[in-house]
Amino acid sequence: MLCGTDLMLAPEASAQTAPARVFGTYDTPFAAFSPWYMQPVAPVLSDFTIPTSNYYPTVAEGTWSTGVFKALASDPSVTVYPPVGNTSGIWDPDAESYRSTVVIPRWPANVVPASGSDGHADIIDEAMGIVHSFFQLRLDNGTWRAGQYAWAPLAGRGFGEGGHYYQGARAVGVPAIGGVIRKAEVDDGLGWYRHALAISLTYNALSAATTYIYPATSADSNAATTNTGSIPQGALLMLPPTFDTSSLTNLKLRKVAETLKRYGGYVVDRNYGTPFVIYAENGSNFNLMPNGWDNTTANELQAVRSALRQVVSVSGWIDGNGAPIVPEQRLNILSMRGQWSLQRSSPLGTYDTWKQAVVFPYNAVDVVQVNYSTRTISNVAWAKPVAGTPYKLTARCSGGGRLRLALYDNSGTKLYDSGELANGAVATFNWPANYARVAVYAYSGNAGTVSTVGGTLVSDAPLNALSGKILMK
Repeated sequence: MLCGTDLMLAPEASAQTAPARVFGTYDTPFAAFSPWYMQPVAPVLSDFTIPTSNYYPTVAEGTWSTGVFKALASDPSVTVYPPVGNTSGIWDPDAESYRSTVVIPRWPANVVPASGSDGHADIIDEAMGIVHSFFQLRLDNGTWRAGQYAWAPLAGRGFGEGGHYYQGARAVGVPAIGGVIRKAEVDDGLGWYRHALAISLTYNALSAATTYIYPATSADSNAATTNTGSIPQGALLMLPPTFDTSSLTNLKLRKVAETLKRYGGYVVDRNYGTPFVIYAENGSNFNLMPNGWDNTTANELQAVRSALRQVVSVSGWIDGNGAPIVPEQRLNILSMRGQWSLQRSSPLGTYDTWKQAVVFPYNAVDVVQVNYSTRTISNVAWAKPVAGTPYKLTARCSGGGRLRLALYDNSGTKLYDSGELANGAVATFNWPANYARVAVYAYSGNAGTVSTVGGTLVSDAPLNALSGKILMK
């Protein structure tokens, strides 16, 4: 292993004059506690070197990056349709189902998807507090079409959780905006970017044995059969403190390298044939070789590649405000997605991804419905429930709705039943050792009122005060 520095990084203000940031906004999406803004302290790095491949490494905007567009109060709503010839619909990975259309309440006039086949584009709506993230977005004869739509909380972590595990267009389930070099940052006069960077690797660097790790919640679907390297998606990569950034003559690359020494970069996607790609926002005019091919810059990129390593442990973390932080891994593992069946009365409530809840219409009276699907409890590798661990179930309901959770073994014997929980009610229990299946119940609320039923289910075990371990499963 390559050991990192034993010194805690000093607050940024003492190293460079940096303007204050307002987190959870168009300019600075996600919260100060987001992994994107956390700096590791004394990271320990692996020995695995990112191999060479067909092309040189790069830092670039363009085909495979994304544009970021701000929704204004005056912007009109737009209905997005599936691609021409796609009879299934727009894939909604959070609901794990197809939608015939997606209506975005405010659509900026300047939206331009990336030109590559991924067609990334992220719309940030500060009023809604949402990042709308699209895959395969195209404007087709005046009609917007997309292959996939997902969303993330603008003031959230910028990574998924067990329940809401897919929150964007990248393979690891994050919005394409996560970690990109923004337009306003390129020539801001600072010595490094104040966040971790977004990185993709190719097949010979990425791991097949462990396809993703915390904080990622997903990976490319065929990663286990096509990757041949050692780095999982979601891994944090860094340059060692001994890397001499002053040797880099390309100043744009030097700023990137300084960032990789302080924050690193998260592996968010896979590419074809490029050892690493670090993404810049489309329209930022970020170009390492503005005058054409430059052998010196190409060789410097290779030097960065050969020194870049995966972080395997840390002594601590510092958040976006410069304060020590313990990353929260006790995240919600419950979702209201899946197939619902009526048990009493009608109509059937439907899952709303923005609300993360089942919604009953105003004319629902004394409706009870149940979900026996395997997709209500997290299947994220590092977020699966652990037998014997205490958990806390909290109902998040409105309009008089109620939530209930029951767990069973293979024989159908009931192991746990929370009973009906109204909004804010809490039930705590230890996860049963022989758990095999789940039943989630939703009860409609007051007659004549729209009601919602949702909840959170989180580990109630003490949080590791050091949290230096990098979760590998």
